Amino acid sequence: MSEENTMRLDKYLKVSRLIKRRTVANEACDAGRVKINDKEAKASSKVKPGDIIEIAFGNKTVKAEVLDIRDTTKKEESKELFKYL
Repeated sequence: MSEENTMRLDKYLKVSRLIKRRTVANEACDAGRVKINDKEAKASSKVKPGDIIEIAFGNKTVKAEVLDIRDTTKKEESKELFKYL
């Protein structure tokens, strides 16, 4: 897997604004509330375009497909990084 188009899960969740803060993303991963392609994921797991991320927030679950990976985004552009399923 090339490093070009992958990113740590916790950083991706923050950059895409699926989770607002990286520390919160880390805690969600540590608690086993985040899955990539139906497998429990650690904060250090790599995500790539095409992966399906599933996050459990209390009693609701959010599913999103990774469309793009970028180091930084503006708030308006963050929606282009994923699509809800």
